[in-house]
Amino acid sequence: MKGTIYPCTHKDLPELQKISIETFKDTFAAENDPNDLTTYLSNAYGLAKLEKELSTPDSRFFFIYLEDQLAGYLKLNTNKAQTEMSDKNGLEIERIYIRKHFKRQGLGRQLLDFAFAIADQEKREQIWLGVWEHNQNALRFYQTFGFVQVGSHDFYVGDDQQTDLIMAKELL
Repeated sequence: MKGTIYPCTHKDLPELQKISIETFKDTFAAENDPNDLTTYLSNAYGLAKLEKELSTPDSRFFFIYLEDQLAGYLKLNTNKAQTEMSDKNGLEIERIYIRKHFKRQGLGRQLLDFAFAIADQEKREQIWLGVWEHNQNALRFYQTFGFVQVGSHDFYVGDDQQTDLIMAKELL
């Protein structure tokens, strides 16, 4: 099924917070210490933090709806909003989060295609993202689209240091 994508605005902040916490917990709670997870969720998805991200000109959020139900979202970063800087004119996909009961319906692929379309429209040289090294489903998903590992960085869930693999795809 095809979802409908809308830009996320400040009026969507409560729903953005809710879906951010829900999807992160659903995906990563089983592999993380509950105290570390609670710390991370409160820091990463607090209303003030999300409001600041929404106000950052080089960050954009998009909701995807399926049959009038919020199914997931996409966060894109450019320029100084990127979590890693490179000499490339890049577009970072910081998050593609899909609610559990909407997975395996092609919505992640649709959001990724949407990100590729924006990258093409903006004449970006590279599209890239970070994926937790133990998230094999996500790694395989991105590899099918031609992403390759180009590095790694530390990612903290609370006090737990983890490794994200930096995956990139050259566009021009």
